[in-house]
Amino acid sequence: MSFLNKIPRLHLYVITVLLLFLVIQTGLRFIFWLKFNIPADPISTHDLLWSFYLGMKFDLQASLGTLLPVLLLGWIKPLHPVYSTLGKRLWAVYISLAFILMYLVYITDAGHYAYLQQRLNATALRFLENPFISADMVWETYPVISGGFVFIIVSAITIYLFLKLTGSINQSNLVRSYWQQKRWYHKTALVIFTVFLVLFGFMAKISWYPLRWSDAFFSTHAFSSQLASNPVIYFTNTLKNVAETYDIEAARQAYPVMVEYLGVQNPDVNRLNYKREQIFSTSAKSRSNVIVVILESFASYKTSLTGNPLDTTPNIARLAREGYLFNRFYTPSTGTARSVWTFTTGIPDIEKNKTSSRNPLIVDQYSIINEFKDHKKLYFLGGSASWANIRGLLSSNIPGLELHEEGSYDAPRVDVWGISDLDLFREANAVLKKEKQPFFTIIQTSGNHRPYTIPEDNAGFELWTEDDLPGGNIEDYGFASLEELNSFRFMDHSIGQFIKIASKEPYFDNTLFVFFGDHGIHAHAGNHTPAYEEQLNLQGLRVPLVFYGKNLIDEAKVFDTIASEVDVLPTIASITHTSYLDTTLGRSLLDEKYNNERYAFTVEHGSDRTIGLLSDEYYMLMQADGSNKRLHRLHSKNPRANIAAQEKNIAAQYTQKLTDIWNTIRYMRENNKPQQARPVQASN
Repeated sequence: MSFLNKIPRLHLYVITVLLLFLVIQTGLRFIFWLKFNIPADPISTHDLLWSFYLGMKFDLQASLGTLLPVLLLGWIKPLHPVYSTLGKRLWAVYISLAFILMYLVYITDAGHYAYLQQRLNATALRFLENPFISADMVWETYPVISGGFVFIIVSAITIYLFLKLTGSINQSNLVRSYWQQKRWYHKTALVIFTVFLVLFGFMAKISWYPLRWSDAFFSTHAFSSQLASNPVIYFTNTLKNVAETYDIEAARQAYPVMVEYLGVQNPDVNRLNYKREQIFSTSAKSRSNVIVVILESFASYKTSLTGNPLDTTPNIARLAREGYLFNRFYTPSTGTARSVWTFTTGIPDIEKNKTSSRNPLIVDQYSIINEFKDHKKLYFLGGSASWANIRGLLSSNIPGLELHEEGSYDAPRVDVWGISDLDLFREANAVLKKEKQPFFTIIQTSGNHRPYTIPEDNAGFELWTEDDLPGGNIEDYGFASLEELNSFRFMDHSIGQFIKIASKEPYFDNTLFVFFGDHGIHAHAGNHTPAYEEQLNLQGLRVPLVFYGKNLIDEAKVFDTIASEVDVLPTIASITHTSYLDTTLGRSLLDEKYNNERYAFTVEHGSDRTIGLLSDEYYMLMQADGSNKRLHRLHSKNPRANIAAQEKNIAAQYTQKLTDIWNTIRYMRENNKPQQARPVQASN
């Protein structure tokens, strides 16, 4: 008996149809490339091959999803696609319709791309709001009759080929009896093996994370990502984000206020221009290295910087004493993915459904990181960058980014978060000390997380016990457990070790180090923390921001004004005298012209988002629709009290400012593509 005849007929049927789907979709991808590639701006051979490789894996996911009902129900005798007459007819109709629907999606996708230079996404559903107008546009724009004729012919050929291939599957009694004679454990092994193969096919890669839409955005050449995408998967992934959009009229109403707030140099209310250029004369500082360290759950109230009696972070405190410390620095919200998005783009993550990094519709974003033109870009993460689709955000928007993640290190994996923070710093240093050109590096720690693993190789770190505490409950100092306390201390210990080994390298003297927390923790903030932080839920947003550079910080200083995460990149550029173009909310924290209007925007994501505007004295909160307004005075005896009724003028002023910023953010995040910004040139 031949090998093919030993394969169960259900499996052979599915494999045959699966291969047909893959061949057809690869052919459609090839046609897409021929039709829409731009000869004047070709993608590299590597990117082209990788796009087809990734595209085939996306096609595999889509095809398996289509054929899953056959695998699940085909084992039932009346529904078997080979041995049952009813099953043959049922699955023939189902799969024929699937082929027809696939072609319709691909045709619609091609038309959508030709019209808008975007793959088919859920925003296309807006055309159904005026179906007759849309139908007229299609009729007048595309060759509907000839195209429909081609569609019918191609569908008919495909269905004929499908029926021919599946109809030729051997179903003789000899083949049928082969698996009927097998013992139960053979059949059980077959089922397990089948489940494994299907799950592996859906994963489409060997990783902790399955293949996701963001993996298509592996290149800064936009067409590479478009070519790799599967229209069915991409459209499905955008469905949950279709309701997230902006109000153009509200953005225009806010524009005059935002022009003054941001310092827009060439206002244009029609085009909503938010661009601001900052030009520095070329100097030695312009070639300084930058190392940004994003620290996991680095809440201010847990640190030595805010007077915590435990002195948990002596290393970061020493760096703060020798550099710039922004003592009232806030992230817009909790969540690491939201923080990485905010830092990279300069736009708070207001996405209601999951996070902005997971939204395919807004993956393309301009970033000031790219203004460091002579710098090599590197990103170090102890775990996988597939988490929260961060890979798509970074790789598609930072040209030439060198991404170091789980699997690329010599250090051992210690827990679910990858290698330890200490090893992460060691691995980063081993790479950076070999660099010959200036670099802009981001190191994202992740060890300060449950299960709070302290590795055996810890460079002399000593665990604290309850006997090491000065007295009282550990909660009085802002920690939930000794494990959390020691994990937090180990993060600071790792920073100290990093600075120690980096100080021996040539790059150290010419490097700006930037440390800040990705977010804080909404929990009891300890007895040393101001009452308003916990009462107004700000302890989860306040984190330290420290700039340290041996030859870049002239005089140590503590800044007590409000600072926001959107301001980090403009400030880095200012310290290093890097000319930059700013298109979003960020403003340099060193630019004194903004000192009279320093605010931090906040957003709490829930069933209905709560947005806020924080100043030195007040905190304004309201629902995103403008309801339930509350004004709080931070330093009053009762910060929790709503004083909006007593302070009507202040409440109205803050409400308007918050509304303007909110509507501007909503517009910016969908209109901040890299091609919409232009490079700036430094003056000589």
